[in-house]
Amino acid sequence: MPDGALRLSFREWRAHVRSGRLVLCVMMAGATGAALAAQDVPQGQVDWARYDAPTTRYPHGVLGDTVEHGALVIKYAGDPAPRILTLPPERVFEDLAPRLADLDGDGQQEVVVVESHRDLGARLAIYNGAGLIAATPYIGQRFRWLAPVGVGDLDGDGLTEIAYVDRPHLAKILRVWRFEEGRLRQIAQQAGFTNHRIGETDIAGGIRRCGGAPEIIVADGDWQRIVALRLEGGRLVARDAGPHRGRASFATAMAC
Repeated sequence: MPDGALRLSFREWRAHVRSGRLVLCVMMAGATGAALAAQDVPQGQVDWARYDAPTTRYPHGVLGDTVEHGALVIKYAGDPAPRILTLPPERVFEDLAPRLADLDGDGQQEVVVVESHRDLGARLAIYNGAGLIAATPYIGQRFRWLAPVGVGDLDGDGLTEIAYVDRPHLAKILRVWRFEEGRLRQIAQQAGFTNHRIGETDIAGGIRRCGGAPEIIVADGDWQRIVALRLEGGRLVARDAGPHRGRASFATAMAC
């Protein structure tokens, strides 16, 4: 999982989600969600984040079952109760676990998630305890998904990038988006890569940090080779990182 993700097994995570209690509910209205006023944004670090409100209203089943989630729970240090952001019925969080990262360098973590619309498919979205901050466009079709790779400054310019594979079972396009001034902007893409197969309960690869420039670790589109990619001058530069022989190959590639 990318830096800051909840490190639970799939079974542990499902059990943890289902045992959660709803304390404070913030309804997200409209097609893109309505964030609260700036003064309602909690201050300080996020202790943890998780999904709640399990639902089968979006029966895609890409992650091994048809249970997705309708709420995001964020607990801030010092807050007496978690913040709970509830999606409208046409949307779900179609994801394994939220990812925590300080995207804008202000010392406060944001929450990076995958959410899906019943008619428009998946998008990558960024939340805090007040609501939606930014999101990529929806893929545009029901039951079309994206698989996150990771979050970090991929080219050393001091700004944060988020990488994911758009439709890892179909289009297999690696996309890199930059978060700047509260917005997401795509800065690079390259076809021919994947990090997930239908029904798998995890997402392969990630971002490798081994002392030099960060590298994106994914598989080629045919699951024959592991590939490492760097973001250089606004372009993704790929190199072969060995044969693909299951998850152990990814572990080897991710190790420094």
